[in-house]
Amino acid sequence: MGKSRETIDAGSGNVFADLGYEDSAERKLRVQLALRVNEMIKEHKLTQAKVTALLGIPQPHVSELKNYKLNRFSSERLLHFITLFDRDVEILIRPKAPEHATGLMSVLAVV
Repeated sequence: MGKSRETIDAGSGNVFADLGYEDSAERKLRVQLALRVNEMIKEHKLTQAKVTALLGIPQPHVSELKNYKLNRFSSERLLHFITLFDRDVEILIRPKAPEHATGLMSVLAVV
């Protein structure tokens, strides 16, 4: 019996693009923003009740945010949440790097 070979394809760096989502850049951006919000929740040791009060959203939505179920959260809304943690948000627009096929959206956090 011959050995079968498995092939491994290198990812693009965006799992949503690799899975074929048309809005892959937006999905990736929302995950990056939610990651920052969840880091700040953890850093401040906030309960879900306190997060509910701070962000002005119902507790079930806090649970969805903490579990990265982000269908109800736009990038704009997640950016607003970040400002509620006394953070400034700046958007930098620059020329596309030559090695990127399309423009890149990413989140960088300064701690």
